[in-house]
Amino acid sequence: MARATAAEATTTSSERILAAATSAFAELGFRGTTTRDIAARAGMSPTAMYVHHRSKEELLYAISLVGHQRLLAAIQEASAQGVTPTQRLGSVALTFGAWHAERNVQARVVNYELLALTPEHYGEVAQLRHGIDTVFRSIVAAGVATGEFDVDDVSMACVSLASLGVDISRWFRSDGEWSTEQVAAHYRDNALRIVGARGQAGSAARE
Repeated sequence: MARATAAEATTTSSERILAAATSAFAELGFRGTTTRDIAARAGMSPTAMYVHHRSKEELLYAISLVGHQRLLAAIQEASAQGVTPTQRLGSVALTFGAWHAERNVQARVVNYELLALTPEHYGEVAQLRHGIDTVFRSIVAAGVATGEFDVDDVSMACVSLASLGVDISRWFRSDGEWSTEQVAAHYRDNALRIVGARGQAGSAARE
Protein backbone atom coordinates (compact mmCIF):
# COMPACT_ATOMS: atom_id res chain seq x y z
CA MET A 1 0.00 0.00 0.00
CA ALA A 2 2.83 2.40 0.88
CA ARG A 3 4.47 1.81 -2.50
CA ALA A 4 1.23 2.56 -4.35
CA THR A 5 0.79 5.76 -2.39
CA ALA A 6 4.36 6.85 -3.17
CA ALA A 7 3.86 6.10 -6.86
CA GLU A 8 0.65 8.10 -6.90
CA ALA A 9 2.40 11.01 -5.22
CA THR A 10 5.20 10.87 -7.80
CA THR A 11 2.70 10.83 -10.66
CA THR A 12 0.77 13.74 -9.18
CA SER A 13 3.95 15.78 -8.72
CA SER A 14 5.06 15.07 -12.27
CA GLU A 15 1.64 16.04 -13.64
CA ARG A 16 1.73 19.29 -11.66
CA ILE A 17 5.14 20.11 -13.10
CA LEU A 18 4.04 19.35 -16.66
CA ALA A 19 0.91 21.47 -16.23
CA ALA A 20 2.96 24.31 -14.78
CA ALA A 21 5.52 24.09 -17.59
CA THR A 22 2.79 24.07 -20.23
CA SER A 23 1.23 27.18 -18.73
CA ALA A 24 4.57 28.97 -18.44
CA PHE A 25 5.77 28.07 -21.94
CA ALA A 26 2.47 29.20 -23.46
CA GLU A 27 2.51 32.51 -21.60
CA LEU A 28 6.22 33.37 -21.55
CA GLY A 29 7.67 31.25 -24.34
CA PHE A 30 10.29 28.56 -23.82
CA ARG A 31 13.20 31.01 -23.87
CA GLY A 32 11.48 33.40 -21.50
CA THR A 33 10.61 30.74 -18.93
CA THR A 34 12.97 29.84 -16.09
CA THR A 35 12.94 26.71 -13.98
CA ARG A 36 12.00 28.93 -11.05
CA ASP A 37 8.91 30.09 -12.97
CA ILE A 38 7.84 26.49 -13.48
CA ALA A 39 8.60 25.44 -9.92
CA ALA A 40 6.65 28.39 -8.51
CA ARG A 41 3.60 27.54 -10.62
CA ALA A 42 3.86 23.91 -9.53
CA GLY A 43 4.14 24.93 -5.88
CA MET A 44 7.52 23.33 -5.26
CA SER A 45 11.20 24.19 -5.14
CA PRO A 46 13.44 24.04 -8.24
CA THR A 47 15.41 21.27 -6.53
CA ALA A 48 12.27 19.18 -6.06
CA MET A 49 11.37 19.72 -9.71
CA TYR A 50 14.71 18.33 -10.89
CA VAL A 51 13.87 15.01 -9.23
CA HIS A 52 11.22 14.50 -11.92
CA HIS A 53 12.64 16.38 -14.92
CA ARG A 54 16.28 17.26 -15.46
CA SER A 55 15.81 20.31 -17.67
CA LYS A 56 13.36 22.70 -19.31
CA GLU A 57 14.00 20.99 -22.63
CA GLU A 58 13.09 17.61 -21.17
CA LEU A 59 9.80 19.10 -20.00
CA LEU A 60 9.11 20.57 -23.43
CA TYR A 61 9.89 17.21 -25.01
CA ALA A 62 7.48 15.39 -22.69
CA ILE A 63 4.71 17.91 -23.37
CA SER A 64 5.29 17.84 -27.13
CA LEU A 65 5.58 14.07 -27.40
CA VAL A 66 2.41 13.28 -25.47
CA GLY A 67 0.47 16.06 -27.16
CA HIS A 68 1.31 14.86 -30.65
CA GLN A 69 0.75 11.21 -29.77
CA ARG A 70 -2.73 11.93 -28.46
CA LEU A 71 -3.68 14.15 -31.38
CA LEU A 72 -2.50 11.57 -33.92
CA ALA A 73 -4.44 8.80 -32.19
CA ALA A 74 -7.55 10.98 -32.04
CA ILE A 75 -7.61 11.86 -35.74
CA GLN A 76 -6.79 8.29 -36.76
CA GLU A 77 -9.82 7.15 -34.80
CA ALA A 78 -11.91 9.94 -36.32
CA SER A 79 -10.82 8.97 -39.83
CA ALA A 80 -11.91 5.39 -39.24
CA GLN A 81 -15.44 6.57 -38.43
CA GLY A 82 -16.08 7.70 -42.00
CA VAL A 83 -16.52 5.70 -45.20
CA THR A 84 -16.18 8.25 -47.98
CA PRO A 85 -13.34 10.80 -48.14
CA THR A 86 -15.85 13.57 -47.42
CA GLN A 87 -17.08 11.82 -44.30
CA ARG A 88 -13.55 11.03 -43.18
CA LEU A 89 -12.30 14.58 -43.66
CA GLY A 90 -15.36 15.99 -41.92
CA SER A 91 -14.80 13.73 -38.92
CA VAL A 92 -11.06 14.40 -38.77
CA ALA A 93 -11.54 18.15 -39.10
CA LEU A 94 -14.08 18.20 -36.25
CA THR A 95 -11.62 16.35 -34.03
CA PHE A 96 -8.62 18.41 -35.11
CA GLY A 97 -10.44 21.69 -34.60
CA ALA A 98 -11.89 20.70 -31.24
CA TRP A 99 -8.50 19.48 -30.00
CA HIS A 100 -6.83 22.81 -30.77
CA ALA A 101 -9.67 24.71 -29.12
CA GLU A 102 -10.08 22.58 -25.98
CA ARG A 103 -6.33 22.23 -25.48
CA ASN A 104 -5.34 25.63 -26.82
CA VAL A 105 -2.68 26.25 -24.16
CA GLN A 106 -0.98 22.90 -24.77
CA ALA A 107 -1.42 23.26 -28.52
CA ARG A 108 0.38 26.61 -28.57
CA VAL A 109 3.35 25.00 -26.85
CA VAL A 110 3.58 21.84 -28.95
CA ASN A 111 3.21 23.73 -32.22
CA TYR A 112 5.17 26.93 -31.66
CA GLU A 113 8.06 25.95 -29.37
CA LEU A 114 9.38 22.97 -31.35
CA LEU A 115 12.65 24.60 -32.36
CA ALA A 116 13.77 24.62 -28.73
CA LEU A 117 13.94 20.81 -28.72
CA THR A 118 17.22 18.97 -29.16
CA PRO A 119 17.73 17.50 -32.66
CA GLU A 120 17.03 14.00 -31.34
CA HIS A 121 13.82 15.00 -29.58
CA TYR A 122 12.74 17.15 -32.50
CA GLY A 123 13.18 14.17 -34.80
CA GLU A 124 10.84 12.03 -32.70
CA VAL A 125 8.16 14.70 -32.63
CA ALA A 126 8.62 15.38 -36.34
CA GLN A 127 7.76 11.75 -37.07
CA LEU A 128 4.46 12.17 -35.25
CA ARG A 129 3.77 15.39 -37.14
CA HIS A 130 4.44 13.50 -40.35
CA GLY A 131 1.88 10.93 -39.22
CA ILE A 132 -0.70 13.67 -38.72
CA ASP A 133 0.07 15.06 -42.17
CA THR A 134 -0.27 11.57 -43.63
CA VAL A 135 -3.81 11.26 -42.28
CA PHE A 136 -4.86 14.47 -44.02
CA ARG A 137 -2.90 13.69 -47.17
CA SER A 138 -4.37 10.20 -47.58
CA ILE A 139 -7.92 11.50 -47.22
CA VAL A 140 -7.46 14.40 -49.62
CA ALA A 141 -5.73 12.19 -52.19
CA ALA A 142 -8.54 9.64 -51.92
CA GLY A 143 -11.12 12.39 -52.40
CA VAL A 144 -9.37 13.62 -55.53
CA ALA A 145 -9.21 10.06 -56.86
CA THR A 146 -12.95 9.51 -56.37
CA GLY A 147 -13.87 12.92 -57.74
CA GLU A 148 -15.33 14.10 -54.43
CA PHE A 149 -12.66 16.79 -54.01
CA ASP A 150 -11.48 19.38 -56.51
CA VAL A 151 -7.85 20.03 -55.58
CA ASP A 152 -5.02 21.05 -57.90
CA ASP A 153 -2.23 20.56 -55.35
CA VAL A 154 -2.78 17.98 -52.58
CA SER A 155 0.29 19.09 -50.62
CA MET A 156 -0.73 22.74 -50.60
CA ALA A 157 -4.27 21.83 -49.59
CA CYS A 158 -2.98 19.78 -46.66
CA VAL A 159 -0.70 22.59 -45.49
CA SER A 160 -3.70 24.92 -45.60
CA LEU A 161 -5.85 22.47 -43.63
CA ALA A 162 -3.24 21.95 -40.93
CA SER A 163 -2.34 25.64 -40.63
CA LEU A 164 -5.96 26.73 -40.32
CA GLY A 165 -6.61 24.17 -37.59
CA VAL A 166 -3.42 24.80 -35.63
CA ASP A 167 -4.05 28.54 -35.65
CA ILE A 168 -7.23 28.01 -33.63
CA SER A 169 -5.01 27.57 -30.58
CA ARG A 170 -3.62 31.08 -31.02
CA TRP A 171 -6.94 32.92 -30.74
CA PHE A 172 -9.48 30.59 -29.10
CA ARG A 173 -10.45 31.34 -25.51
CA SER A 174 -12.85 29.25 -23.44
CA ASP A 175 -14.60 32.41 -22.23
CA GLY A 176 -14.76 33.90 -25.71
CA GLU A 177 -17.61 34.46 -28.13
CA TRP A 178 -17.70 30.95 -29.62
CA SER A 179 -17.84 27.50 -28.05
CA THR A 180 -15.49 24.65 -28.87
CA GLU A 181 -18.28 22.94 -30.80
CA GLN A 182 -18.99 26.04 -32.89
CA VAL A 183 -15.33 26.55 -33.72
CA ALA A 184 -14.81 22.89 -34.60
CA ALA A 185 -17.87 22.84 -36.87
CA HIS A 186 -16.77 26.05 -38.58
CA TYR A 187 -13.31 24.61 -39.15
CA ARG A 188 -14.81 21.41 -40.56
CA ASP A 189 -16.94 23.36 -43.03
CA ASN A 190 -13.96 25.47 -44.09
CA ALA A 191 -11.83 22.34 -44.47
CA LEU A 192 -14.37 20.85 -46.85
CA ARG A 193 -14.48 24.10 -48.81
CA ILE A 194 -10.69 24.14 -49.10
CA VAL A 195 -10.74 20.77 -50.85
CA GLY A 196 -13.74 21.69 -52.99
CA ALA A 197 -15.97 18.98 -51.55
CA ARG A 198 -19.12 18.43 -53.57
CA GLY A 199 -22.38 19.69 -52.06
CA GLN A 200 -22.93 21.55 -48.83
CA ALA A 201 -19.92 21.28 -46.50
CA GLY A 202 -21.78 20.79 -43.25
CA SER A 203 -24.38 18.37 -44.57
CA ALA A 204 -21.75 16.38 -46.47
CA ALA A 205 -19.74 15.84 -43.31
CA ARG A 206 -22.75 14.51 -41.45
CA GLU A 207 -24.03 12.14 -44.13
